[in-house]
Amino acid sequence: MSGFAIPAANIRWFFSRESRGAWHRPIQFLAASWAALLLLFWRDAGHMAQIWWDSSTFNHCLFILPIVGWLVWQRKDELAKLTPAPWGLPLLWFGAGAGGWLLGEAAGAALARQAGLVMMLQGSAAAWLGPQVTRGLLFPLFYMLFLVPVGEQLVPPLQMLTADMCMFLLALVGIPAHIDGIFITTPGGLFRVAEACSGIQFLVAMVAYGALVSNLCFKSWYRRAAFMALSVIVPIVANGLRAFGTIYIAEHTGIEFAASWDHVFYGWVFFAIVMAIVMAIGWRFFDRSVDEPAFDIARVRRIALPRIGFHWIAGAMAAMAVVPLAWSAAIMNRAGELPAQIEMPQVSGWTVVPYTPSKDWKPSYEGASHYLFGRYRNAAGEEVDMFIVAYDRQAEGSEIVGYGQGAVEPEGNWSWVENRPAPEGGKAEQIQTAGPVIRDVVTYYRINGATTGSAMRVKLETLKAKLLAGDQRAIGIVLSSEYRSGKSQRAAIDAFVGDMGDVDKVADRMMALR
Repeated sequence: MSGFAIPAANIRWFFSRESRGAWHRPIQFLAASWAALLLLFWRDAGHMAQIWWDSSTFNHCLFILPIVGWLVWQRKDELAKLTPAPWGLPLLWFGAGAGGWLLGEAAGAALARQAGLVMMLQGSAAAWLGPQVTRGLLFPLFYMLFLVPVGEQLVPPLQMLTADMCMFLLALVGIPAHIDGIFITTPGGLFRVAEACSGIQFLVAMVAYGALVSNLCFKSWYRRAAFMALSVIVPIVANGLRAFGTIYIAEHTGIEFAASWDHVFYGWVFFAIVMAIVMAIGWRFFDRSVDEPAFDIARVRRIALPRIGFHWIAGAMAAMAVVPLAWSAAIMNRAGELPAQIEMPQVSGWTVVPYTPSKDWKPSYEGASHYLFGRYRNAAGEEVDMFIVAYDRQAEGSEIVGYGQGAVEPEGNWSWVENRPAPEGGKAEQIQTAGPVIRDVVTYYRINGATTGSAMRVKLETLKAKLLAGDQRAIGIVLSSEYRSGKSQRAAIDAFVGDMGDVDKVADRMMALR
């Protein structure tokens, strides 16, 4: 309890005339600026909080703010000896955050907007409190970056890595297995290394935990770097062992028992074991005592204080925060005009037939202005399914590329297997569901005069269209065909594209651009 007691001298200092002159005004401005930022960017703040609460991958973010508060409290005695003062240099960080938010808004990238908001909060704190206090709060301010829910982009490579580790370990113990993307077949059954099995939730949580321990328990930067590397490697290896263990148990006891075992083990129990392993390895190398000051007070107090008025800081922050919002309201949300109805194209040599998949499948495109589909068949009996999605503009909840948009829903019955050789201006992938039923999928996106299969290119073209008041209308053409007798029908898709003609022209006609 003594660590949380407030010394009487600190209380007297806080309410003294010196304290009121030194601290009260910067704290008032900081509180007002944070309240204003959270009010102006309420959508992004609310979306972050919703992700923390709803997504198991980012539940640990709920602890970040309390940890930041605790880190500040731990430094209270040292901070009381420093002098806060307005500081102009952090406005560069604040401006970078505002610019990042603008780019994120233009590209429809929620991650960039959320990171921009956190950077503005950090920059405003440093600007109001000055160089001495900012140096004292350097790690708590840095730790705020873990509020940003980042890491979902690592799911596909982690799935593949986990599957490869399982195959290596299965071969080591002599269990015959065959791998097809993220699907592993053994005598005991078919196993899918799903998104939840990638281990991403434990990896991102361990990185946040590792950063905290590295700051609190180490002084040497070499040891901090080594502990951070450990915090990345151990959860990845442990997750591979867990996935292998599930398959191994299924081979000897059956899939149902293995699934129930994994359901119980996978979660906080698994995370606690990973944390214990990391701490056990790093414990003997701790080189910072518990009561050691967080920073060198004498050295920090020698930092010169800038001379700049509060009103200059306030004016600059207000301008940099409001301009992106005003630009967004004035230009970015303009919707383009699409035809009231879009028809499936006529393709020479192909006839539209009823869409009757052996396993129900439709690509996921939430918020589309138009969504239509059909099945084509040629004289040789080859069949190709065509899906068309059109958007009159790109915005949050109605964007043609993004998390959950595309051939596979994150929590659906179909799973991405691997990328395939892509056609010009498109992308190709293989997906699979139980059965197994396998599909080849080829996707073309058309936006702002560009045809591409790259999600990054779509984001860049969307950004250009929004920033420069261009055409935000976008269309996606998704072509797919089921495997027949275990053989790919990609050749049928390529033949269909050849008979359909120029993808650019087909897309533009459907958007009434030609």
